[in-house]
Amino acid sequence: MPGTVKEINPVIRKKESPFGILKKDLIKNRNVYIMLFPVVLYYLIFHYQPMYGAQIAFKDFSPIKGILGSPWIGLDNFKDFFNAYYFWRIIRNTLLLSVYNIVFGFPAPIILALLINELRSKLFSRTVQTVTYLPHFISMVVICGIIIDFTSRDGVVNNLMNAVGINSIPFMIQPEWFRFIYVSTDIWQEIGWGSIIYLAALSGIDQELYEACKIDGGGRFRQLLSITIPGIAPTIIIMLILRLGKVMSIGTEKVLLLYNPNTYETADVISTFVYRKGLIEMSYSYSSAVGLFNSLINFTLLVTVNKLSKRVSETSLW
Repeated sequence: MPGTVKEINPVIRKKESPFGILKKDLIKNRNVYIMLFPVVLYYLIFHYQPMYGAQIAFKDFSPIKGILGSPWIGLDNFKDFFNAYYFWRIIRNTLLLSVYNIVFGFPAPIILALLINELRSKLFSRTVQTVTYLPHFISMVVICGIIIDFTSRDGVVNNLMNAVGINSIPFMIQPEWFRFIYVSTDIWQEIGWGSIIYLAALSGIDQELYEACKIDGGGRFRQLLSITIPGIAPTIIIMLILRLGKVMSIGTEKVLLLYNPNTYETADVISTFVYRKGLIEMSYSYSSAVGLFNSLINFTLLVTVNKLSKRVSETSLW
């Protein structure tokens, strides 16, 4: 009838359950989930499952009684560690090695990537990349063997020093040389591999920006300051956050292979201390407490630095 408004009942759709949505997504992206499965399994087995054993840090653990049967002792292991005479020594050594690595080692791959990016010869740039990548793929045992041989009394370094009239130095048994050797060889080993990320970031910069800068009269240095560095700044910030989140974690293998009782004064760090206490002296609860303390410091630093970065530069991990 004229003037009559015909009501149309809307179609009521049934809301799909989360499980239904997940099922559809699993079917649609099954290939991605198949590739993701081994990674998830790895983290579950080797990273999350061992967290169950972290409780022995609060127990007087005995392998015979097991984790559940061992008595609780609260924070006694932590108190013993904090009151130990070697506490400040290993904290100082760990922090100094990390700080030196960040100050001198972190900028090194960035500088190398910027230099390679400026090369016009593709053959030469690929050769430089290959040569600098190679040390990363050499076994740590071989690397440390090379370092020890080169710095021994009759090694290459001392032979060169003797050739110019400088007396031989027993590098590996003098504590004051350990940090320099550790940091410098670490830069040599990782500079090429670390530059890969920054080279990838450089390849993503719009080339039209460089053309515009040239038209405005900007030279190479101006392009570097105005385009290149701001273009890779987010990548630098993310990598710095990740690096600061591992301040208390120093490569255990390298320190173990290079240090000796003569260099404990400057070389003994938290990870090597945990190794000696846990595997050599079999103080499982004590070493677990030290390791848990170390992980807690790293986690706190990561969250704090990420929050500061998000507030200052609006770039963060999450």
